[in-house]
Order: sequence, then C-alpha cells, then structure tokens
Amino acid sequence: MPTTSHSPVDRTGATPVRRRRFGLGAAAVAVVGGLVGVLPAAPASAVTCSSIDVVFARGTGERQGLGSVGGPFTSDVTSDLSGRSVSSYAVVYAAATNQSSAGAGSTDLVNHVQSVAASCPGTRFVLGGYSQGATVVDKALGLQTTTGGAGTVLPSALAPKVAAIVVFGNPLGLQRQTIETASATYGARAKSYCNTGDPVCGNGNNFAAHLQYVSNGSAAAGAQFAATKVTAG
Repeated sequence: MPTTSHSPVDRTGATPVRRRRFGLGAAAVAVVGGLVGVLPAAPASAVTCSSIDVVFARGTGERQGLGSVGGPFTSDVTSDLSGRSVSSYAVVYAAATNQSSAGAGSTDLVNHVQSVAASCPGTRFVLGGYSQGATVVDKALGLQTTTGGAGTVLPSALAPKVAAIVVFGNPLGLQRQTIETASATYGARAKSYCNTGDPVCGNGNNFAAHLQYVSNGSAAAGAQFAATKVTAG
C-alpha cells in the first residue's frame, strides 16, 4: 500500500502539497500536485577488478565451492602473489559421481571468464581443477575427453589473458595425455600433477593417492608454478 505524508503547512493559506511514493526497486515514483515523475535510481556500485582471478573447479562429490584442493591452492596463490590483488571463483557445476557434469562446468567457467574480462580488461586468470574439475578445465581449453558431455570452449581472443593452468588428478592422464602435451595454445602455461598410484589419472590402484594433493605439497607447488607464470607475464 502507498504511504501518504504531508508537507509542513503553507503559512500563506495555500493547500498543502501531498506527496506519495511508490517503491520501484532502486527508483521511486513521486506524485506531486497530480504530476507523476520517476525519481532517479541509486547509482550502481562500481565493479572491483583484481589483478588475478583464480577460477577453480572442485572434484567429484565435493560440495559447491573451491573444494578440498582448490581452497588451499587459492590461498597459496594469494600468498605467493602478495603484491597483487587476487580474487577467486568456484566453478558452479554438479560434480556428479557419474562424471557427466564436466561439460556444464566448462560452460560456467567460460561464461565467468568472459564476463570478468569484459568488465575488467586488465584482469588475468589462473585456471585450476581437481579430479572431475580438471576435466572441466580440459573441456574449457578445447581438449577432447572421454567423459563429461558437451561444453563451451574459451574463445581464442581470451587465451592471452590466461596466465597459468594447474590441474590435479586429471582423468586426461588415462588417455596418456596432459594439458602440457595436448594443447599447443596452453601447454607452456600448464602444470599437471598426478600422484603415483592414482587410479583417476595414472591407471594406479591406490585411491588414497588421489586424496593427497594437499598433504604431499602438490597444491603448494602448483600455486608457486602459477605465481611464477603470473610474474613472468
């Protein structure tokens, strides 16, 4: 219901002006003396642009967020680039146990990078993924994988904005490939970690190895690799 307020009484005896406001989000409609006008909306908050945006896709079955590897990795990247502003984005996708959701994840990753690049032309990106999240990254880079469904590939115009790519337990290893060997565009900026015995990336039979990328120092080493690529660029 609209609210009605009265202005102070006009001491000349004229009829008081009646004003009514109707909320319209950030704008408002004012009725003054029978005339209707739209009051200006409140200004939108400015976009905050970071020097580096870490975009990470979590592993299978992990809750939405950066995940068990992506969280420590992002924290280490931020520490290693203490002289620069670092933001992070957790790729939004199902991380389904049947490995079918990586394509949708790549689409979300690409949409995010495109959006940030349009608003913040000076921002560069570090892309990362763990387990099925690594497949998300593979697909975003245009690499062929055996699982995950169709996805979206980063436009070639955005390739120079990708400073580094770091993946852990990448299923692409089951095809005897890595991003380093399979991508002419991104290979020199990529680093893949596959623990000995990891069945997800290396045909091993020790699943515990797939869970040790933080405890064995790989996440920290990957962050250092990314920071080196950022500073070199």
